[in-house]
Amino acid sequence: MNQRTRRVTIKEVAKAASVSTQTVSRVINARPDVAPGTRKSVQSVIENLGYQPSALARSLIHQRSYTLGVVTAGLKFIGPSLSLNGITAVAEEAGYALLLKELPRFDTYDIEPIFQALLSRHVDGIIWAIPEVGENRNWVGKQSLRLDIPIVYLTMEPRENISIVSIDNYRGGRLAISHLLEQGYRHIGHISGPLDWWEARQRKAAWKDALTDAGFECRDEFWVEGNWSSASGSHAIEKLLERYSAMDSVFVANDQMALSVLQVARQRGIRIPEDLGIVGFDNIVESGYFCPPLTTVQNDQHAVAKIAVEEIIKIVESGWQDVEPAEVRSIMLMPTLVVRQSSMGLQRTEIDGGLQRTEYGKEVHSAKN
Repeated sequence: MNQRTRRVTIKEVAKAASVSTQTVSRVINARPDVAPGTRKSVQSVIENLGYQPSALARSLIHQRSYTLGVVTAGLKFIGPSLSLNGITAVAEEAGYALLLKELPRFDTYDIEPIFQALLSRHVDGIIWAIPEVGENRNWVGKQSLRLDIPIVYLTMEPRENISIVSIDNYRGGRLAISHLLEQGYRHIGHISGPLDWWEARQRKAAWKDALTDAGFECRDEFWVEGNWSSASGSHAIEKLLERYSAMDSVFVANDQMALSVLQVARQRGIRIPEDLGIVGFDNIVESGYFCPPLTTVQNDQHAVAKIAVEEIIKIVESGWQDVEPAEVRSIMLMPTLVVRQSSMGLQRTEIDGGLQRTEYGKEVHSAKN
C-alpha cells in the first residue's frame, strides 16, 4: 500500500537551516530584511527538503484568501475564452487561485446569487469578464449591490468611478477604414456584430464616422448585422453583394465572419483584394492562414486580461477601502492594424479613369488613424 507523502513543515526547514521560523517566513515572502547569505542558505534547504508553503497559513497570516472570483459567459466564443486563458495565466503567476462562475447567457440579470456564492468563498476581488450586452450592466453602481470587495470589469463603456479594462473598439474601426481608404477603396461596406453588444456598436460607429469624415456616403443598405458566427457572415455578405453593387471593400466586425466572406467571394469568382478588399477584427491566430491572409485589427485579449489581473491585485493589496475615486481607472488599450494580403496585396490608385494596380505583399503592422 502506498503511503501518503508527508508534508515538510516550516519548523523542519528552520531547524535544518539553523534559523528561526520567522526568518524562513521572511525568505518565503521575499522580505528585504534578511541577510543575503542567510537567504541563500534557507532557499537551499527549502529546495533540498522539497518544502511547499501552506496556502492556508499564508491566508491566515495576511487575512486574504489569495483567490479571485472570475465571472464569464460564452466560452464557445474566441474572445471570452482568450480572456479567461489570459486571466488564468497571469493570476497563477502572481500567486492567486481562481474561482470561476460561468453564466448561461451574456444578458443574465439575476446576479445577486453569483455575488453571494463568490463572497461565501471569501474571494479577495472579482473580475467581471462578461461583455456589455443589452441591459446586462444596469446593476453596476447601484447602492443595493455594494460589495465588500473590489471589482474590475472587462469590455464595457467607461463609467465614472468604476475600474474597467477594454480595447478601444472605436479606434480599431477607424484604423480599418482609414487603411482601406488609403488603398484606394471608396465603396466600403460593413458587416457588424450583434448591435446589442457595446463592442459591435463601437465598431459600426467607427465605420460610419470614418466614411462621413472622408466625404463618402454611408447608407443603411451599405451594412448588414451579423451575430459573430461564420454562418452569419456568409448570409450578411450575400445580402451586401445583392444590394450594394458598387461595393469594392468590406470591414467585417470579427475574423470569424470575415472567414465566410472570403469563402463566398471565392465561390462567386470575386478576386481579393483586386475586386474586394477585406479587413476583419480580432487577429485570431488562424487569420494569418486564411486564403488570402486576412488584414485585421489586433484585439489583444491576453493584454486585457493581464492588466485586469494586475489592477485587481493592486487594489486588493493597497487596502482597497481607502482607494480614492481618482485612483479607480478606466483603461482603454490601443489596438493596431495587422496588414496582410486581403487588403494590401495590390495597391489601387486612380489613373485616367481606370485603376492602376501595383503588386506588393509583405505583412506589416500599422497604428495610424
